[in-house]
Amino acid sequence: MKTFKVVSLQVWHDNEYVDFPLIDGLIINKEDEKRTWYIEAFLDKQHYDFMRDLQQSKEQFEIQAIISYPENDPATFLTFIRTVKKINESISVLFEGHLHKRKNEYAEQLLTHLIDEGFKGDDLINEFKVNMLTKPKIPSKKQTMQE
Repeated sequence: MKTFKVVSLQVWHDNEYVDFPLIDGLIINKEDEKRTWYIEAFLDKQHYDFMRDLQQSKEQFEIQAIISYPENDPATFLTFIRTVKKINESISVLFEGHLHKRKNEYAEQLLTHLIDEGFKGDDLINEFKVNMLTKPKIPSKKQTMQE
């Protein structure tokens, strides 16, 4: 098994990725024959009902996690929620899943985002180069899940 820190988490919901600000996060590659991964996310307790509803649906869904360093590309997993537990003022959400997309789509998503923001020509190229080095989160069309 290998363990890594999760620095960013997004959940696919209503046809877009939604950011969930992490208090802390851990990801474990079981390195088993099924290529199973466990992702544990510590979130503010305000997300309990959303995560509990997602767990009770028993359906698989995508998440994106940035592992170890903020400048890394996000990894996409097809997951379901094993447990949601309240811990003081936060919750622990345990996802179980498998790497979903091997092809990294970050560059394509970034380019689309920059074009949508109005960048063109040399400005587009320069902004793209800078962002590929710094790897900022690409905002989803929906706001982050905060009340």
